[in-house]
Amino acid sequence: FVIQECYVQTTAREYAKMYAAEAEHLEGFGEVPEIIPIFLVHRPTNNIPYATVEEELVGEFVKYSVRDGKEVNFLRRDSEAGQKCCTFQHWVYEKTSGSLLVTDLQGVGMKLTDVGVATQAKGYKGFKGNCSISFIEQFRALHQCNRYCEMLGLKSLRTTHQKQRKTTSMKSKNLSNSSTVKKTVPKKAREPRDLISSEH
Repeated sequence: FVIQECYVQTTAREYAKMYAAEAEHLEGFGEVPEIIPIFLVHRPTNNIPYATVEEELVGEFVKYSVRDGKEVNFLRRDSEAGQKCCTFQHWVYEKTSGSLLVTDLQGVGMKLTDVGVATQAKGYKGFKGNCSISFIEQFRALHQCNRYCEMLGLKSLRTTHQKQRKTTSMKSKNLSNSSTVKKTVPKKAREPRDLISSEH
């Protein structure tokens, strides 16, 4: 689990670096959130042989995004860091064609830690315990673009989501008129990943 935690944060950190590289050329974008590095430590004589070490963040710890999109967080919506975190999620979603979403963006100011990842397909890019796909669906439905999304030229997810829903409902209407409709049993919903909480 600790190795997977490092992999998640390191992958998200690499996406954050690419995001920063694109944003730094935009006039007026300003500072970009940074996902701090996490290091794996091997302690062979300890009962728990692996641990993680990272920079201590001092200040008010804020959750700028949440895994399931249900929590209303004014600091996320109203602060510069919160808006840039939401834009980062949108940017990653668009760069991976909706296959991956960085979740649990939290930290102090623009320094973030203990992030999560949700993927459309289990095992995408080597992620074993991915978050439930419903997190991606909720993000797509609930995300509200802000000025930073516009500065990066990101496409509105609402239009895309509405078009997909209309297409799906049109297909199902067409199928219901067919005389050879097969009934299928829906697949069991995926369970959310187990979170490993670390001390801050």
